[in-house]
Amino acid sequence: MLEIRWHSRAGQGAVTGAKGLGDVVANTGKEVQAFAFYGSAKRGAAMTAYNRVDDKPIINHEKYMVPDYVLVIDPALAISADITANEKETTKYIITTHLPKEELVKLVPALEGKEVYTVDCMKISMDTIGRAIPNTPMLGALMKVSNMFDLKYFQNAMLKVLSKFPQKIIDANMAAIERAYNEVK
Repeated sequence: MLEIRWHSRAGQGAVTGAKGLGDVVANTGKEVQAFAFYGSAKRGAAMTAYNRVDDKPIINHEKYMVPDYVLVIDPALAISADITANEKETTKYIITTHLPKEELVKLVPALEGKEVYTVDCMKISMDTIGRAIPNTPMLGALMKVSNMFDLKYFQNAMLKVLSKFPQKIIDANMAAIERAYNEVK
């Protein structure tokens, strides 16, 4: 089973990102879960969202998981939250930050020796979408790091997820996904 944990603040789109990924995966015939855990429901409060993906029915509905991927949308949470909780040796971390990976690891010693990828999802979302909603750039970075789906396949699948939005928003999100895919390091 593939498990993904998202760390963000309410309003940054982690729940929407997890559900969007869930929609894409569900259309492949795999079993999927997408859910969130909120403390306070206030915008800006720290929260986590989760995905599980498997070939067989998923009967575990707990928030506890040993993630394969940890996606950190808000860079401050890399420092203030325990993003390495319940990790396994192979857990991969994708963290939005403007800092070089080496500087980030110095600030978050728990990441030392881990497989860490960085991408500035905030800047990408501001440049492409015009707002700090970094969920789609994070999904682009996840596609690159995980090889879960080919970029073009994923973008085409996301078109259905984003179809309720005006074309301008869809185009901006497609650009954000592609840019993060290309910029994650």
